[in-house]
Amino acid sequence: MLPGKRIIGISMMNLAEENYLKTIFNLSGGGKKNVSTSAISDFMENKPSSVTDMLKKLSDKSLINYKRYNGAYLTPAGKEEALKVIRKHRLWELFLVKYLAFSWHEVHEIAEQMEHVKSGLLIDRLDKFLGYPATDPHGDPIPGIDGKYRLVNNKTLEELKEGESCVLTGVKNSSSEFLKYLNEISISLNTRIRVLKKYAFDGSVLVKIDEKHRQSVSKEVSKDLLITVI
Repeated sequence: MLPGKRIIGISMMNLAEENYLKTIFNLSGGGKKNVSTSAISDFMENKPSSVTDMLKKLSDKSLINYKRYNGAYLTPAGKEEALKVIRKHRLWELFLVKYLAFSWHEVHEIAEQMEHVKSGLLIDRLDKFLGYPATDPHGDPIPGIDGKYRLVNNKTLEELKEGESCVLTGVKNSSSEFLKYLNEISISLNTRIRVLKKYAFDGSVLVKIDEKHRQSVSKEVSKDLLITVI
């Protein structure tokens, strides 16, 4: 820790600071690389000057390392705080889907509000109530109380060959529009998908869903479907 700085606990952080840490974590591939100011600005739809001001504040709290023109990356303390927010978000998403009958495309914005609750005891009891789940409704890993989580499979439907089968285990794109589209073509987590034909012309794929019906899937969609080969 740098001289004259002290780590500020999450109880002393505001909503905006938590959102920035979560954004930096996600854009950096789990805290593995620098994230540029412009990338943060584009993702959060904030002015670059506002982003710079916030990065300086987070740096003063020893939650990120930031240098002008070089971007920012999370310190161990910053990564810990980011994972706490992500853990809360994904636990609330699962609770909303499993017990309040929300669809997977409806929960993100609600969980965005609920992820800022300050009570660690509440979240620990929620985790226990849900049975210490490993993944959320979109297949994303849920960090445990120690911040550790199981990495998801990064193999995509696009990579499968004709005749191969798989099970959907996650999505790269969790936007409401994308998830609604998947609902319309009867694809959700644990759906079985068999590749019938791949078209070189545009990269689209003809698949059979749960051995019930055929569906053409674009290359863009197949790249965002995370799968496990069976």
